[in-house]
Amino acid sequence: MDTDNGTAPALDLAPAAQQIRELIGSVDEGQLDGPTPCPDYAVRELLGHLLGLTVAFRDAAYKKHGPTTGTPPTSSRPVLPADWRTALPRLLDELVEAWRSPAALEGMTRAGGVDLPGEVAGMVARNELVVHGWDLARATGQEFRADEASLRSSEAMLAPGDDDRSGPDAIFGPPVPVPADAPLVDRVIALSGRRPGWRPGD
Repeated sequence: MDTDNGTAPALDLAPAAQQIRELIGSVDEGQLDGPTPCPDYAVRELLGHLLGLTVAFRDAAYKKHGPTTGTPPTSSRPVLPADWRTALPRLLDELVEAWRSPAALEGMTRAGGVDLPGEVAGMVARNELVVHGWDLARATGQEFRADEASLRSSEAMLAPGDDDRSGPDAIFGPPVPVPADAPLVDRVIALSGRRPGWRPGD
């Protein structure tokens, strides 16, 4: 989708957000207590985390300072509200729209209690959708189909030596070794500290 002035969106989170929308539509209630690649999260907590980060990065795009952007993601275990199936798609739409504005990338903002440039916050938001989308797909036995642009953005942000890893995404573990010729998605997931071959029960 183009912005009002006919140019491409400042930061297009739509592909990564759409992937999550598709995944949550097939999550069975019986899967909510199942394991995920995030050791401390069952599926319900992963979904709760997705809800929280979607609100946080939506508000970060608008430069809002308050509890939604000032609270570290590890401050408490995420709680999944009863209306998550309708709330999360709506919030994802709001997140995508917020980052379509070029103003979202300008100046400084805050996310997860960390002050950082707007452009970096946008990259972190997209990376969160990519990596946790993969988590959700693996945990619920679904196919993961990230777009190349989103994967390339995550690869650049998570590359060893990138200072951005000291920010809100510092909760990701150290990179996992994978072959140099591994698929792009596997390289990205490995950079986030996950084993690309993870399956429930591992």
